Amino acid sequence: MVNNIKNEYFPESVSCPGGTILDLLEEKGMSQSELAERMGRPKKTINEILKGKTAITPDTAIQLERVFGTPASFWNNRQKRYSEYLASVREKEKLSTYIDWLKSMPIREMIKLGWIPSIKDEIAQLSEVLIFFGVNSPTEWKNIWLKEQTAYKQSPAFERKPEANSVWLRRGEIEAQRIYCNPFDKEKFIKALKKILPFTKESPENFEKDLIGLCADAGVAVVFIPPLKGVPVYGATRWLTPQKALIQLSLYRKYEDYFWFSFFHEAGHILLHGKRDIFIEEKKKEGKKENEADAFAREFLIPMKKWLAFITSNSTFSETVLKDFAHEMNISSAIVVGRLQRERKIPFYQMNELRRKFRFQ
Repeated sequence: MVNNIKNEYFPESVSCPGGTILDLLEEKGMSQSELAERMGRPKKTINEILKGKTAITPDTAIQLERVFGTPASFWNNRQKRYSEYLASVREKEKLSTYIDWLKSMPIREMIKLGWIPSIKDEIAQLSEVLIFFGVNSPTEWKNIWLKEQTAYKQSPAFERKPEANSVWLRRGEIEAQRIYCNPFDKEKFIKALKKILPFTKESPENFEKDLIGLCADAGVAVVFIPPLKGVPVYGATRWLTPQKALIQLSLYRKYEDYFWFSFFHEAGHILLHGKRDIFIEEKKKEGKKENEADAFAREFLIPMKKWLAFITSNSTFSETVLKDFAHEMNISSAIVVGRLQRERKIPFYQMNELRRKFRFQ
């Protein structure tokens, strides 16, 4: 869904309303002193209005209507356009100091993905990036994304490329805001995960909509945001509100086993950890909570008791043995392949033909 409210066009220059008053004075052969007398206003105030130093107020507009016969609405609109023009000039001057910040953003990728429009004028392009982030200026962007106490700063991946990471994370927020979710329900979410487990055997076009719907019904928005250069993350988890969680997946590694492990890993964070935590997952995960989320994903996909029985009862792992076990677990064979590879039970090059590469709409 695209926001249909567009920025209004402001011309290069708008003359001061006082210029129109001067034209009327000349047309009527009236002096500034006479105008002040007719309006019941000090001469100094009239002079400041003519020079644009004092704005035309609604009361002043009514007085001008009575003296010149020109509707008060004309004067109010005239002043409004002039005030907006002055504000736009001041804003352009302020934003011109932030061009270096704009250059640090992955603008080309954002345009290519359709997240922002392409605009030749740098100031206008900067304004679109600010609209994307929903902030007034780069100062507010820094306050949200770069403060030391901000949870985002806890991620090594975010530290390396904060601008690109913030774009990727922000896009997830935007997409999640479009997903209606019921208030979060832990038991409902666990049930949803159990229903999702068999989806691992399907292609994305067959499960994407149902996965999103089941999670939304339990209070979790799931979004798929393509990875950006400099953002080597698999996914992220955070709470948008106390009743709405977000799982954001990147398909950084397109293999299906990476995708599903990342999904259940993020689900583990939601079920096991606090609502103030923000988790940004990359290849190298460290910390107790990351280990807990890993353990949750492993157990949910293949319970440890079943896994130990499988690996101890087989000295070698043929494709037939592997597929039979996956069928028993009601999961994709790729998940078994991936786990065997990560635990060094088979070489990383073996049985990769059983691992599909995912692409989402």
